[in-house]
Amino acid sequence: MRLFIAVQLNKEIRAALRDIQLELRRRGVRGNFTNTDNLHLTLAFIGEYDDPEYVTEALNSVPFAPFKLSLAGLGNFGSLWWIGVRDNSALTAYVNDLRHALADAGIPFDRKEFSPHVTLIRKAAGRIPEIIIPEVEMTADHISLMRSERGPNGIIYTEIGRN
Repeated sequence: MRLFIAVQLNKEIRAALRDIQLELRRRGVRGNFTNTDNLHLTLAFIGEYDDPEYVTEALNSVPFAPFKLSLAGLGNFGSLWWIGVRDNSALTAYVNDLRHALADAGIPFDRKEFSPHVTLIRKAAGRIPEIIIPEVEMTADHISLMRSERGPNGIIYTEIGRN
């Protein structure tokens, strides 16, 4: 199964991100907009892996303390557009510890440098406009192990473990 570890976003942040997506559409941006229910902050992408219980054990081996998240500016990786998350030392430290735990357990994951962001659009076409990013904040009170699968109406993310 296809797995990743993430912070699930609260309703307020999801609503703010949906409003940003609507503003981008109004400004003529085209692409595959992420469904509001699927908006999340990936901490580690594992990919195809058949032992979610082992991943949950590694996840639970990392001490977790709640931390704050707030939105930053728009950016892109090629045609993938995202909104950033403000610098946060607690988040960065947690992700470093999490990735060490995954590596120590022999669980494969994408080792690209962590760049905290929420994907808004894939295959985006147009220019990134200047827009106002709302001042919203949330407390991440747990971390989720998520399964990604294709459904009849697109990708479905399901929480299958948590810390």
